[in-house]
Amino acid sequence: MDQIPFVSSAPNTLGIELELQLIDPRSFDLTAASDELLAQLANHPIADRVKPEITRSMIELNSSVHEHPVGLLAEMREMRDALCEAADAVGVGVAGGGAHPFMRWQERSISDTPRFQYLAEMYGYLARQFTVFGQHIHLGVKSGDDAIRLVQGISPYVPHFIAMSASSPYCEGVDTLFSCCRLNAVNSFPLAGHMPAEVTDWYRFEAHLAQLRDSGLADSIKDLYWDIRPKPEFGTVEIRVCDTPLTVERACQMAAFAQALAVLVARDPQPDPKAWLAYRSNHFQACRFGLHGNYVTPDGERVRLADHLRALFTRLMPIAEEMGTTDMLTGLRDEILRTGNDARWLRNQFHRVRELPLMVESMTRAWRGERAGVQGAEQGAVRRRIRATSEPLQAALASPMTPAQAEATSPWPPRLH
Repeated sequence: MDQIPFVSSAPNTLGIELELQLIDPRSFDLTAASDELLAQLANHPIADRVKPEITRSMIELNSSVHEHPVGLLAEMREMRDALCEAADAVGVGVAGGGAHPFMRWQERSISDTPRFQYLAEMYGYLARQFTVFGQHIHLGVKSGDDAIRLVQGISPYVPHFIAMSASSPYCEGVDTLFSCCRLNAVNSFPLAGHMPAEVTDWYRFEAHLAQLRDSGLADSIKDLYWDIRPKPEFGTVEIRVCDTPLTVERACQMAAFAQALAVLVARDPQPDPKAWLAYRSNHFQACRFGLHGNYVTPDGERVRLADHLRALFTRLMPIAEEMGTTDMLTGLRDEILRTGNDARWLRNQFHRVRELPLMVESMTRAWRGERAGVQGAEQGAVRRRIRATSEPLQAALASPMTPAQAEATSPWPPRLH
């Protein structure tokens, strides 16, 4: 059995990756502009931290390593501003959010790299449907054994990350009734899910990956689309369930939450093996209902996820005070529990502007830091008029209805939360 070296990192250091949408500023659909944007950034100091993603309508923004999320926030704001300047130069918009509200996967173009071309050949249309956008949070650990323990410790809190970061309620022109529909695309891959419960240390992880290789099921750790997985070459644990938030501020708040949670679970006993029993159900509830979902605790108690999250924040606050991150966690707690997640904000935007393209415009403004007071688009812009109803996308384009007709005929409730 081959050993997998684990590069030691300073505990509780952190970094993030953000997958971002490239938006046509006239139609507000996705646009295949990653090559042009990367070329524009080629000589910029952040060039090595902006990378292509699986389709040309996406890019990935990578932070450096930080000890404190305040430094992370300062860096991400600088990178956001540089990215927006480059995007303006090539005539595209940039947005967060876990899924584009009305893009068609058939129109996506796979990026020209060996890895992405292999994925397209291997997974067929799933590769193009994988045009979804997530935030990955990396937490530094000393060793492989520490990484496995942290994966186990954080796993019961996966629903909390999903519900707080959810920003993908719309897909292909309809309201999906999910707070996070992005993970439905991720879960289509055969090695999605969670780390097996029997993997309890690094040796067992190496043995599990060796079994997958010997069976022809995986070539490397990159083939493991787990919700949380070790990243040995970085010396981190990578949390992969978050939708990309609409703002860098929320993204860094989520990183601060993860950092404090890592300290908490290191001090707590390991989760009871019964914690895995409700894993898939808890995961679904968070994707479908967000903060209003049900949550089954490792002890078997059924509670409202928002209530469990509120109690978790109470436990995290002393740790945040130790780490100097009280302001960030307090801000996240108050915003989430008072006004809800980004999925709710997006639904509110749609019910204000009544058109998905105008809602996407508000997403691009939010990414620029103009979240409050979003104004309507220029009257002369050419847009596809798409309603967030249950009718097929083609029918919506062929026979657009008034907002009153859409509400009267749709089987979906006009607003969820």
